[in-house]
Amino acid sequence: MKIKEGFVLRRVLDEAIVIASGEASKNFHGMIKLNDSAADIWTWISEGLDESEIAKKLSEKYELSEEKAKEDTESMIKQMSDAGFFEI
Repeated sequence: MKIKEGFVLRRVLDEAIVIASGEASKNFHGMIKLNDSAADIWTWISEGLDESEIAKKLSEKYELSEEKAKEDTESMIKQMSDAGFFEI
């Protein structure tokens, strides 16, 4: 799983925003606001972590049960995938 080239996470004040740049901006016109945990998931995907590693980090950082962290990770990754942010 890899984020498509051209989609970037930027912090504006206290907000985490995903925007498209370059070629990606030809098809994606807007921005997505992420909460803190979603921004962490985005960052960890960018670092090359797999889904189980992300769920573990999410569980540790936000003091979630492993099951809840796994559910949240799967849900966020599905939303990102459905939005077209990943290369296969």
